[in-house]
Amino acid sequence: MNQSNLFFLKLGGSLITDKTRPLTPRIETIQRLATEIVQALRDNQTMQLLIGHGSGSFGHAVAERYKTQTGGENTAYWFGFVEVWRAARELNQIIYQHLSEAGLPIMAFPPSSGVIAAGKQIQSWDISALETALSHGVIPLVQGDVVFDTELGGTILSTETLFRHLAGFLHPGRILLAGLEQGVYRDPEKPQEIFSHITPASIEEILPALSGTNTADVTGGMSSKVQQMVSLVEEIPTLQVQIFSGQEECNLQKALTGHHLGTLISS
Repeated sequence: MNQSNLFFLKLGGSLITDKTRPLTPRIETIQRLATEIVQALRDNQTMQLLIGHGSGSFGHAVAERYKTQTGGENTAYWFGFVEVWRAARELNQIIYQHLSEAGLPIMAFPPSSGVIAAGKQIQSWDISALETALSHGVIPLVQGDVVFDTELGGTILSTETLFRHLAGFLHPGRILLAGLEQGVYRDPEKPQEIFSHITPASIEEILPALSGTNTADVTGGMSSKVQQMVSLVEEIPTLQVQIFSGQEECNLQKALTGHHLGTLISS
């Protein structure tokens, strides 16, 4: 496996679902994104992909109701835990279906079945099957998911958290985070103005500009996303991360084929 040709791609929950309406996928957008991935792979036949996706209006809304991310041990907590798992799995099946129908050799690797966390940090995850899939040209599909936690009982891990862990073993050349936002906003009131480049040296002055949204996001939103990716490029200096909008037609295909869109995070 040529690691410089391995890309991690996240399809953000805000992009693939309507986060203002519970359990509402954006089917036409998902189908278009699938087509763009197929075309990008045709344009660059040496590229290898690992795809992840957020939970959007599926997992986040349910998790907020049950406070799943904070942990618990009583019967009500585990009922909610399973409800969040069911919602995340439902969206995962939708994404899998449309990526598969587009012709991608995709295979789901749900974190809930293999990850053990401790205090919201991944402690163990046997990724040997996932690595074998990549070596045979199969595209692994992961998602933000509930996991068992030895300290909290259970919690939720974001796709970025999963990517950060996997990157330590797989060392991708690029991580592409496709959402609705054009990039990391300088001012949420002025979405046309974004940071073009963020580095570990500049992160402290950028943090005050990062803010939450009006929709439920139990895994931290943009601030957490940026901080995790900055930490990751410190650990892997050759890595480049892009945060960009997948809403505009062909943006995903362009990003996969080398165009720099949105905000670049690098060392």
